[in-house]
Amino acid sequence: QVHLVESGGGLVQAGGSLRVSCAASGRTFGFNAMGWFRQAPGKEREFVAAITPRSSSTTYADSVKGRFTISRDNAKNTVYLQMNSLKPEDTAVYYCARSRDGSIRERPGEYDSWGQGTQVTVST
Repeated sequence: QVHLVESGGGLVQAGGSLRVSCAASGRTFGFNAMGWFRQAPGKEREFVAAITPRSSSTTYADSVKGRFTISRDNAKNTVYLQMNSLKPEDTAVYYCARSRDGSIRERPGEYDSWGQGTQVTVST
C-alpha cells in the first residue's frame, strides 16, 4: 500500500486550465503505473489518464485526449494532471491511484491504492 494525497483542485472558468498533483509516500513509487480517475455526482468513477513507471507511455480517455496531460516526477514521488481547455462536463472529484503493477490499466479494480480526491469545478 502507498499513501496518496491529491492537491490543486478548485474552481475555474470554462476554457481555463488547472493542474492537480498527487504526492505518494513510500520508496516503491517508481515501480507502478499511476492513473487519474474522476467521479461526477450521480455517475460512476471513470478513467481519465494513466502513465507507465518511467513515463514511456501514456493513455487518455477520449473525452480528455488533446486537452489533458499526465506526467510524473519519480524523484519527487509525484504524478500530475495538467488540464487545459476545461469544460463544465469536466467537473468532478479527481482521484489518483496506483496500478497494481507497471502496466497501464483503465479499470478502477486494477488499482490498489487511492487518494482522497480533489474537487475540480468548471463554471460556464
